Amino acid sequence: MDAGMKRMHIGLVYDLRSDYLAEGYTEEQVAEFDFDATLDALEKGIRSLGYRTDRIGHARALCSRLVKGDRWDLVFTIAEGVQGRSREAQVPCLLELYGIPYTFSDPLTCAITLDKAATKRLVQAAGLPTPAFAVIAKPADCAGVRLRYPLFAKPLAEGTGKGVDTASRIDTPQALLSVCRRLIRRFAQPVLVEEYLPGREFTTAVLGTGAAARVLGTMEVRIKADTPTRDYSYAIKEQCEQYVEYGPPEHGTLRRKVEALALAAHRALECRDASRSDVRLDHRGRPSFMEINPLPGLHPQHSDLPMIATQEGMRYRELLARIIGSAVRRYGLR
Repeated sequence: MDAGMKRMHIGLVYDLRSDYLAEGYTEEQVAEFDFDATLDALEKGIRSLGYRTDRIGHARALCSRLVKGDRWDLVFTIAEGVQGRSREAQVPCLLELYGIPYTFSDPLTCAITLDKAATKRLVQAAGLPTPAFAVIAKPADCAGVRLRYPLFAKPLAEGTGKGVDTASRIDTPQALLSVCRRLIRRFAQPVLVEEYLPGREFTTAVLGTGAAARVLGTMEVRIKADTPTRDYSYAIKEQCEQYVEYGPPEHGTLRRKVEALALAAHRALECRDASRSDVRLDHRGRPSFMEINPLPGLHPQHSDLPMIATQEGMRYRELLARIIGSAVRRYGLR
């Protein structure tokens, strides 16, 4: 990295759990937001690469700074947004409005990938395998579901396993109606219902953009036998140290297929700089796409992307350098 790049001024945009808890939000409502320790590590890592940093804050703070005339050479954004199914697109939209370069995907990709049904439609159009599904906008829609049981239900536009619990795996039409009623009332949004994938679960990290994107690695998610649910639910994710074992899957044909699927999804959905895809095996042992995260968590020890990087021998500092480097090349920054 040359001296000019080392002087680059990078703004940090983020949503901290502590900020929103202080405003009265619940633990579940802030589950997708970051811990203070994540921001501390992120800033320390970026500074270690020679960049200057500026903690901007959440999207509202960004608005205030932009109106005042503040600018940055690049914004590193991990902000998830608070409201609406396009909330992850809010910060990228603001930055594009003011012509400021930023890390990760553009508003269109961020909006599409939070909507699980829209994501699956594009994945299907790209010829990639994903479970058959239906969208339940109101309880009466359950009567029209023509999917093969067992099914799996979750809110259409939430992350971090929110809304996923012991009742999410569904075996009867009566249970489907009950679960969808509860989720619609609780999250005020439609429910995605898809045919259940019974096999092993993997998460694959991809770095880069377009033809330059490459798989970083894959981690298998193994739920321990004594867990309250056999699926990767909100409660399990919040207590992953107790209930989950993570590790690299064996090298071979299956891993290559999982990684090829994740890379194809990253490119088909036009993700930029980095993404992390969840893949699970169907009843025949074939990899099937579940969902993708274009804003993967960056806690050095507890987020999946840095865990995969560590597993593959990449230090946290180098992971940040790869993400920033991808954004720098996209914008042609010097």
